[in-house]
Amino acid sequence: MENDKSKRNLISLPKIEDRRGNLSVIEKDIIPFEIKRVYYVYDIPSGSERGGHSHKNLQEFLVALSGSFEVVLNDGKEKQIITLNKPYEGLLINSGIWRELQNFSSGAVCLVVASDVYIEDDYIRDFDEFINSKKATDK
Repeated sequence: MENDKSKRNLISLPKIEDRRGNLSVIEKDIIPFEIKRVYYVYDIPSGSERGGHSHKNLQEFLVALSGSFEVVLNDGKEKQIITLNKPYEGLLINSGIWRELQNFSSGAVCLVVASDVYIEDDYIRDFDEFINSKKATDK
């Protein structure tokens, strides 16, 4: 369920409109971290899910460059579902949040801008381990 907290993490990108086509930009003043990695997910088979992990330190900014998909966020206490479907709006995901991507439309492209390079030790890939880590930090 979307709430005010998730809406605060939605960031509108500058949209420069032109009859030849629109342009949006992601720069250092748009997102609250230094960009160290950029990748995108595409050609997602129908019914597939991506994500299914949390990061200990990494922050991410997701944009639906084409099509749409849902981002399921879980902070260990509350679950939210945010639909991304505008190439001029992105979702900031802070560290310590479980994320899953689902319900990709045909032709969807998910751009991911990350605060660090790929570091396997930064991932928590087991949901029970994620929940236990949240319980440990709440004590």
